[in-house]
Amino acid sequence: MPITTTWLDQVTEDIVEPKLPIVDPHHHLWDYPSNRYLANELLADTGSGHNIVATVYIECGSLYRSDGPEALRPVGETEFVQQIAEAAEKSKDKTRVAAGIVSFADLTLGAAVQDVLNAHYAASPNRLRGIRHSASWHASDAIRNSHSNPPEGLFLLPKFREGFAQLSALHLSFDAWLYHTQIGELAALARAFPETTIVFDHFGGPLGVGPFEGKGDEVFAHWRKAVDELAACPNVVAKLGGINMAVNGFAWHKRERPPTSVELIAATGRYYSHTIERFGVNRCMFESNFPVDKLSCSYAVLWNAFKKMTVGFSASERAALFHDTAARVYRLHL
Repeated sequence: MPITTTWLDQVTEDIVEPKLPIVDPHHHLWDYPSNRYLANELLADTGSGHNIVATVYIECGSLYRSDGPEALRPVGETEFVQQIAEAAEKSKDKTRVAAGIVSFADLTLGAAVQDVLNAHYAASPNRLRGIRHSASWHASDAIRNSHSNPPEGLFLLPKFREGFAQLSALHLSFDAWLYHTQIGELAALARAFPETTIVFDHFGGPLGVGPFEGKGDEVFAHWRKAVDELAACPNVVAKLGGINMAVNGFAWHKRERPPTSVELIAATGRYYSHTIERFGVNRCMFESNFPVDKLSCSYAVLWNAFKKMTVGFSASERAALFHDTAARVYRLHL
């Protein structure tokens, strides 16, 4: 849906700790007729008061090549983001836009995906850091599956795993987007490939719509058990955010006014606290998931929530959560 600021502007807050350095390791860019989110829109959000020193771009199907071999068409997205990042760098804005790029490659190509990975590297030799092939799938018609149209059990398919095996030799991490009902499949993948860093996106997508509507406590109990298993895999790191989407069921976008940072914490805080407890701060990083989560709250309010929920943490713990883990995992040179 189109992103407007009129509704979001109803709630403004003073910026908490505006000097705290932040790497935002998860955002998208796109240009649709009624929905534009490019460098100017991103920088308006990152410039709204918090000290965002760098960002990491995560694939979302933007501007694929319109011709050529089907498998190589996603390289167009890397070319698009590379151009935006280079242009933003020349502007000398305080935020390094897309200091890292996570692209899409169809890992079900098996070993043949190496040609696609090499093409991504050629398109962005200084920024490519990882690959995301989303697995979010559910049988319910009320739940939208991922934009990559994955089959059921993607992470378990032999051909997918053959493609996944190509990542480590190229020093590429893997971002995992899935639903909470699939976390066990991700844990199995992580155990099978302990040499590959896996980034657990958006808490594993706790569902709150369709058959899960009104079952928040039940979903959390299932999620918590699955996350405990996943956290035992040392090669997995967790992104803390992306839980304000429509699919999560909090329905912020249906309210007359958007939520405050305190309201966000009250509704979603238990996911953050449990993940940090199980993974530890050195395997956790806060993320915005913008502009997707912009459906529910403003950038300034979201990062205020993150800061308020960690007020009791030490300076080094907060540095890890807001900056250091993301910079290390995505090998950013800041």
